[in-house]
Amino acid sequence: MIKFQYNKTSLQQIEKQLKVRVRTLPIIKNKESALRMEVKRCKSEAAKLEEQLERSIQAYEAMFALWNEFDSSLETLRDVHLGVKKIAGVRIPMLEHVDFVLHPFSLFNAPKWYADGVHLLKSLAHIAIEREFVVAKLGLLEHARKKTTQKVNLFEKVQIPGYQDAVRKIKRFMEDEENLSKSSQKIMKAHQEHRKEAEA
Repeated sequence: MIKFQYNKTSLQQIEKQLKVRVRTLPIIKNKESALRMEVKRCKSEAAKLEEQLERSIQAYEAMFALWNEFDSSLETLRDVHLGVKKIAGVRIPMLEHVDFVLHPFSLFNAPKWYADGVHLLKSLAHIAIEREFVVAKLGLLEHARKKTTQKVNLFEKVQIPGYQDAVRKIKRFMEDEENLSKSSQKIMKAHQEHRKEAEA
């Protein structure tokens, strides 16, 4: 509900608020559309990573019997490097790269599939971490898109029509007041002229 008074000052304030919203609406709509596209892209990226993870897990399961012999402490996660990217004005954490530490092992004494095992484990961990980031990014983008859509709806369906209505009402009131004032001035003038005629 827009509060206003039936005067010129209030009219100027309401018109100013209306102008701001009318000017801002296309910008917010562009942001919403950019976020919508980014959400779509992010969803397809998440689906691809999910598929990749599924394939890697199947490859891992195919060698399941061998994994009992594997020393899983050979490869450890050292660090996950993050960056921040702005997408349509929203700060999103980005996965830059993942550092793994490969502990030395003897190529002669270890089974020959160890090198493949190390590579598979690293790949599996990297895809899982990347997928987590994409899911988190998707959550942030979805939230920002919803907020932006709410703002677009608020401007389009509530505030802009509300301010336009308020401007109409104030103008109508001021016009009526002016007409009333003119009418009463005419009546007074006619009265004065009538009195002058009567006195003369």
